[in-house]
Amino acid sequence: MPDAAVDVDAGGRRLSLGVTAVRDLARFVLTRERVPAAMLSIAFVSRRGIAALNREHLGHRGATDVITFAHGPPARGVPLVGDVYIAPDVVREQARRFGVPVREELARVVVHAVLHTLGHDHPESSARTASPMWRRQERLLGAARSAGLW
Repeated sequence: MPDAAVDVDAGGRRLSLGVTAVRDLARFVLTRERVPAAMLSIAFVSRRGIAALNREHLGHRGATDVITFAHGPPARGVPLVGDVYIAPDVVREQARRFGVPVREELARVVVHAVLHTLGHDHPESSARTASPMWRRQERLLGAARSAGLW
């Protein structure tokens, strides 16, 4: 297990995955990705809050499911430092649209976010779900489910 400090702030919201499960899932991904040390913050925010972050930092309009910030590229001997913002209302809508349980979609978004903080990326087109990052995400999600993390 990496030396990973993962702070989760549910923002007073009731989530389909508890704070401990979110923390354990993030740590699981860091372990599987062989990250020796990390300081990761995961905050659950409102639709309005994520829309403001999206506009201010990415120049995009509207709400999104998750925004990640990695503070510098991963480097040997330096802990990974990152901030993750997740909008549970948007995740809930996605789950309905994709026909999956909310708990599964939230777990997927957590895995997705941690991979982004590690520098993985995907196209914004329909090729997204065929990308190497998406395939890695789905393998990690399945392994975490088998491990009983969600």
